[in-house]
Amino acid sequence: MACATAFGPRKTRLLYLRWQLTLHLMRAQKLSPNDNMEAKRPKHHYRQVTVFYKDGETFARVYTDHAKATNFAARQKKSPVVKMARVTEVS
Repeated sequence: MACATAFGPRKTRLLYLRWQLTLHLMRAQKLSPNDNMEAKRPKHHYRQVTVFYKDGETFARVYTDHAKATNFAARQKKSPVVKMARVTEVS
């Protein structure tokens, strides 16, 4: 048993008991293991800020926070060398 050699017999027993308790609680709530895993996963909406410079260069940065993306775009627009800064949602 690879788990027993990695953690030792006592730790392996504790992990097994925790796993059984989790399954018992999920059965009591009528949840499947996939439902529990999907509930914990955060859902992100990615925003890409693309900055277009007057000399033709472009720069892009991706944010998970919409406020940070818009603040970055607004800050870049203040620069005299920036022609345009755009925020788009990417998946």
